[in-house]
Amino acid sequence: MAVPKSKQSKQRSATRYAQWKIDPAAVGECPQCHEAKLAHRVCRKCGFYDGQKKIETEKAKKE
Repeated sequence: MAVPKSKQSKQRSATRYAQWKIDPAAVGECPQCHEAKLAHRVCRKCGFYDGQKKIETEKAKKE
């Protein structure tokens, strides 16, 4: 059975787990209304996705 020759330091062990961070969500600009929106999702303000109207929104109905 394999046995380590010497103890691993705390820093070496902690370095392995230091990169497990959560990245912030990718936020882009809607090409229709120029509001901030999450990538690969329908715009909440205007309802457009990929240049096409996908959903009817309350804000779009009022305008």
